[in-house]
Amino acid sequence: MMMQVTAINKKVNVESVIKAFAAEIDSAGFATWIAPLQITVCENCLNLVAQNQFTADYIKREYGNVLKNVAADFLLDLNITVCAKNAFVKSANDNVVCEFKPVKSPVVNKNSFDSFIASDENMFAVAACKKIALTDASFSQLFIYGPSGSGKSMLLDCICDTTAKNVVRMSGGQFVADFARALRDKTIFSFKDFCRNCDMFIMDDVCALAGKHATSEEFLQLMMDLHAAGKSIVLTANCAPSALNGFDRRIQSLFASGLVVDVVAPNAHVRRSMLIRNGVDTVVADELSKQINADGHMVNGIINKIKTYTELMGECVNMGVASKLLGDVLNKSKTPLSMVKAMCEKMAVSFDEICGNSRARRLVRARQVMMAALKNATNLSLSEIGNVCGGRDHATVVYALSQIEKQKNTDLILNAEIEDMIKLCK
Repeated sequence: MMMQVTAINKKVNVESVIKAFAAEIDSAGFATWIAPLQITVCENCLNLVAQNQFTADYIKREYGNVLKNVAADFLLDLNITVCAKNAFVKSANDNVVCEFKPVKSPVVNKNSFDSFIASDENMFAVAACKKIALTDASFSQLFIYGPSGSGKSMLLDCICDTTAKNVVRMSGGQFVADFARALRDKTIFSFKDFCRNCDMFIMDDVCALAGKHATSEEFLQLMMDLHAAGKSIVLTANCAPSALNGFDRRIQSLFASGLVVDVVAPNAHVRRSMLIRNGVDTVVADELSKQINADGHMVNGIINKIKTYTELMGECVNMGVASKLLGDVLNKSKTPLSMVKAMCEKMAVSFDEICGNSRARRLVRARQVMMAALKNATNLSLSEIGNVCGGRDHATVVYALSQIEKQKNTDLILNAEIEDMIKLCK
């Protein structure tokens, strides 16, 4: 146990007091706030010593009544104080000393958002990022979601490069690892101070916290404290707050309480602009942007490959060279997955949404149209069509195709839409 116990008054068993605290306080709150305290009993007074004033004030506010009642059961008065500076000694289980230092903002660069090539669908998200980076935005937090490779992390880079605020930025995985290390090394209060000692807190990929109850509770409390202090918060995820799995309703509700914006994967125009901006020949860029159905990560990989070839071989890359060089990514032979992703882009829905469990009308219709197109354009079995559309079973595909057949007789727009999807698959 992390509890540091000193029994000065032998008439009171301090371990019994600790057990009484644990019985009255939820496990996450006890492990996070009460367990790291120094506890002593002296002259009929139960002394709880916190590492800093913030912790002492929080414990008094949230657990003061409970702690007083437990102390009264042992005929003791309660005294919550703050320890002297450096009174807490960090102890680690390995040779790594866990330290948390505020991340200083980079030099302000007002043109950094120019590096982000935005499609029309992403302009709102970019404007929101600029607003929160340069001013005190009216929305309490910014939640950005979209599929992998849509530019979420790059937008966070733009915010960090543009803002003059003191920023703490970490990934969801880093938060989980640092929180676990802080609990182990008894530096939990330093970790709390580090996360709160900022003007703006940024977390990339909050999905990493899913299913981790204690970590999620700590993050929930962090967000509430940052909100109360008027700090800016920016979060990213691969889906909307309501579609997140592994979080309870309180956290989903808090995620959705600010401004929620979505970003989409690069379309053909954005892919072309990315290629040309990085020195790819215009003719080559035109052809590649049509032939690749790739997210931003894959486009950057293509750019790096072309740049490296030019540097090492000393020759420009024309379309003939590009076809040989990029044979692994060009859509010479379309796969079922690439077909579905192309249809997602055409219908303005994300691949993650199509594969998700949402029953929104627009998504149900999009799935059914895709299944009908795949049935007509490929030799895939119904089970294979279901798998590529998010793991749907055979019965679901049969039902979707029957619904489409019923509507095709009276809906000319639906017929045209299916024909367009079939052309994308061929």
